[in-house]
Amino acid sequence: MAKGALPGFRDFYPQELAERAYLLRTWRDVARRFAFVEYDGPPLEPLELYTRKSGEEIVGQLYNFVDKGGREVALRPEMTPTFARMVADKANALRKPVRWFSVPQLFRYERQQKGRLREHFQLNVDLVGESDVTADAELLAVAVEIVRALGLTQNDVRARVSDRRLLRALLGALGVPEGQAPAVFGVIDKIERQPLEISREKLAALGLGQAAVDAIVGLTGRVSLERLRADYGTVPDVAERLADLERYFGYLRALGVGEWVDLDLKIVRGLAYYTGIVFELFDAHGEFRAICGGGRYDTLLESLGGVDLPALGFGMGDVVLGELLRKRGLMHAERSAADYWVAYSDPAQLGQAMELAGALRRGGASVEYALKAQQLGRQLKAAAAAGVPEAVIVREDHALILKSLASGEERTVRLREGRLV
Repeated sequence: MAKGALPGFRDFYPQELAERAYLLRTWRDVARRFAFVEYDGPPLEPLELYTRKSGEEIVGQLYNFVDKGGREVALRPEMTPTFARMVADKANALRKPVRWFSVPQLFRYERQQKGRLREHFQLNVDLVGESDVTADAELLAVAVEIVRALGLTQNDVRARVSDRRLLRALLGALGVPEGQAPAVFGVIDKIERQPLEISREKLAALGLGQAAVDAIVGLTGRVSLERLRADYGTVPDVAERLADLERYFGYLRALGVGEWVDLDLKIVRGLAYYTGIVFELFDAHGEFRAICGGGRYDTLLESLGGVDLPALGFGMGDVVLGELLRKRGLMHAERSAADYWVAYSDPAQLGQAMELAGALRRGGASVEYALKAQQLGRQLKAAAAAGVPEAVIVREDHALILKSLASGEERTVRLREGRLV
């Protein structure tokens, strides 16, 4: 007996697939409103493409194997390396800025937990060729507009924003050596997921004094640009980053998403390749994992593809977002019922019903009919159960009656060029 899908993988029955279609259509609609164009790449890539970006340790999280040609390959766990390779291949010919998006299915062999499976669909939105914070604001606006289009509000979802350059400058002002910054980032990244005293101990173990530890912990609480300017504004590197962030928040307000966004220096994004402004979208009630995350990665294209171009992007998966929408009663499904059900009052008219169904289909309508002769009442009952809104009844005198299955209202119609008039 078959045991069903593999652990961490999903069967999509028609209802689940219709919900997925709704989600993916919303992603595509909003991305295109922002003038991003869709691309795709192969689901199987050379293993080296991922180890070059993330190191050999990522192999334990991949579905990888040696193919029949002796090549080490892996199912794609993320889209950014493929994106970087594709942009690098045609960098000189591409109009800048590059505004691309994709909706790949991704695979990771990792421990299953709430909001994380071993496969998922993910929206990737990337922008290449612009270094100013105007691009950062545009990118975050895409993510916010998506959740707004899905019916969520700023009371349901918050965008939490930080800037790794600002955090480095602040650590420098506190006397943290440049070489210690990555380790401090690592502690800050986990500060919400472990007891505060453990975070303090880890910071102290890096050789930081009590005052520096207290200051760093303070930076991970509620902060504002005004307070940071008052406390650290005389430090040139800090002042420069604060000026950029002030412009950034101004652009977010101009784009109509400013009220969704909070400054939160705990958001550092665990991946080392991020270089500037980073963000994550969270359920405001704290019930779920991050909905999406991304930011600026100005050096990644050069390291992966040998092309020195500023770049930024985000990924938004379907698993957590789907869970949140269902929790809020906002998950919808693409309509899957037929437009018409062709029925007949005499079983001998099955052939005529099939001819009518064929004509309507060639005219663009979705049409169903009973595949074996049945009584009219049974046909209409089947049509209603299938969610079809209207039935076209072929009468014995060959007249066509259009019947609303909700109200019972009827009217006589004719077929003209594949359409009912």
